[in-house]
Amino acid sequence: MIKCLFIFMFLVVSCTTFAQNIPGKNILHFYVGTYTDSGSEGIYRFGLDMQSGKLHSNGLAVLSENPSYLAMSKDGKNLLAVRETKDENNHSNGYIELFKIDETGNLTSVNKVASGGTHPCHVAVNEDGLVLASNYTGGNVALMRIEPPGELSEVLSADQHTGHGPVANRQEKPHVHSAIFEPKGKRIFVADLGIDQIKVYTIDKATTTLKPNKYPEIKLPPGSGPRHMAIHPNGKLLFVANELGCNVSVVQLLDNGAFKVVETVSTLPTDFTKPNTCADIHLSPEGNFLYVSNRGMNSIAIFAVNEKEQKVKLLGHEDTKGEAPRNFTLTPQGDFLLVANQNTDNIVAFKRNAETGLLSYTDQINAFKPVCLLFK
Repeated sequence: MIKCLFIFMFLVVSCTTFAQNIPGKNILHFYVGTYTDSGSEGIYRFGLDMQSGKLHSNGLAVLSENPSYLAMSKDGKNLLAVRETKDENNHSNGYIELFKIDETGNLTSVNKVASGGTHPCHVAVNEDGLVLASNYTGGNVALMRIEPPGELSEVLSADQHTGHGPVANRQEKPHVHSAIFEPKGKRIFVADLGIDQIKVYTIDKATTTLKPNKYPEIKLPPGSGPRHMAIHPNGKLLFVANELGCNVSVVQLLDNGAFKVVETVSTLPTDFTKPNTCADIHLSPEGNFLYVSNRGMNSIAIFAVNEKEQKVKLLGHEDTKGEAPRNFTLTPQGDFLLVANQNTDNIVAFKRNAETGLLSYTDQINAFKPVCLLFK
């Protein structure tokens, strides 16, 4: 009897210990979009331990060719991926692909749709299921929709940009690099690297087509090369990461619907002279700090946001511990910042100090050609 009781108690203790070691509530899962030309097979799943800041791999979520930039529907049921593919003649025939997310986090392809232009590089979706595809080489933006019960429509509307900028080898024509929906607003902002402008649209609800906004464009300094954008939680400021100028433009969203470029600030130290391009940009959840990735310096530039003066101040830089930090993201509550270093095949995690905005390294993990990080 005593022996049986001892065995029973041992099993209870062992099972309890085992259960405590199983990843659970403290693990935040995220997807990784990749280029599949050097080892990757598609979209992967990883996890971040929210207590320790450690990273771990959950393996392949789905086979896919060059699923670079990712976006998720607001209900969390579908994932969208840019497919940067080519035909047998080496011509771009890029797609936007829709995946269904199952209860385990794995993905199943539902359908894919031609992006409406060449070399798509960015996708975004809003709470109504409307989807924007940014076609870099094509120089246009396309509008689609997730149709019930969950299939991506063909292109409903597209707008072709025209013009060029002063940087001959990068701005010979329009290059749409990203498009975002204004939160709780009616406008769409489209960053065109080739013409140094943010084009602004609204959607005609009757026809589900893109139409120019009353104030249709935001002009940035020549040679800026706008790439990615972020909107302040107060809805009154738009921040633009300029790839070619290696700087950030702060844009006021005025009450009358117009825009004003307040300032453009460098993302680099004054003594940095090596080649560099900016890539991604994100705000902390409360809007007090702004982060921008530098490829070349291989750093995250950290800015304090002065909401009252509507300006930013460079606080410093954090080494990304890898090369070409193309994309990075913050956890939903802003506790951690994760960086995808495309050229060194690694993802790096940093703990974020909510009071100072500064970052401290916690962990890194290998990943084939990571291009985009997206939390579930």
